[in-house]
Amino acid sequence: MGATALLVAAARAIETHRPDPLARDVYAEHFVLATPASAGWPVRMQQVADGDANPLWGRFARYFGLRTRVLDDFLLRAVHTEGIRQVVLLGAGLDSRAFRLDWPSECVIFEIDREGVLKFKQEVLDGLSATPRAARVPVPVDLRADWVAALADAGFDPAAPSAWLAEGLLFYLPPAAETYLVDRVDQLSAAGSALAYEVKLEKDLLAYRDSPLYTATTRQIGIDLLDLFDTGPRPDSAGDLAGKGWSTTVRTPFDFTRRHGRGPLPEPNDALAGNRWVFAHKPRP
Repeated sequence: MGATALLVAAARAIETHRPDPLARDVYAEHFVLATPASAGWPVRMQQVADGDANPLWGRFARYFGLRTRVLDDFLLRAVHTEGIRQVVLLGAGLDSRAFRLDWPSECVIFEIDREGVLKFKQEVLDGLSATPRAARVPVPVDLRADWVAALADAGFDPAAPSAWLAEGLLFYLPPAAETYLVDRVDQLSAAGSALAYEVKLEKDLLAYRDSPLYTATTRQIGIDLLDLFDTGPRPDSAGDLAGKGWSTTVRTPFDFTRRHGRGPLPEPNDALAGNRWVFAHKPRP
């Protein structure tokens, strides 16, 4: 299992057990505890000695809780308000939305990720007798391979509007891979489709190497995120989509902290300063 997927699962577990959770994921802690590398990580804030003052399990974990809530809301709005019935999770990882969100019965959720990731997730969920709340279609393919063909073979209909989600994915990809992925999503999206994804806008990610968030993550669980991120100049994917006719909105996480009344706010030497959440819609005729 990827360490970052387990990190986000631990953050969702901590969020779930807060008295004021932004999102609830009762499956998250089981993924963390099922893996030897992460079995000793906290899944409740009471297990963190310095609580919310801890840069990793406090502020950073709350960021992931906020992100989960905002993207949950995006998908639920797409299916309940916009009438979309086809959802694609790109790099789905340990996403359990197919099992925990209130989907219309006719929805289909496609989960694209590597075979080993999807197999691990299925084994944990089977052990919990978890049942998806909509039709769930795992698509075991690496996003560096021909995922478009694999998605088509799994039953995806490009003539129907789709909701796409790339959560915590693009900044691990080389710029050309991000451009390719967003271009493919545009080509596969019928009018009325929607897309949400996360990007980082810093010109120099390494300027934040000594930030509390990055140093705490490296020190406490041995994950150097800056070694995982692609540090090349990022493409303007939101601008490219707008040029193709999509309507796009780019927001900071702090916008949603203020909306929901909890979550991270800006701080000095802030590794979250360049994070943006992009929401795009392909207009209907």
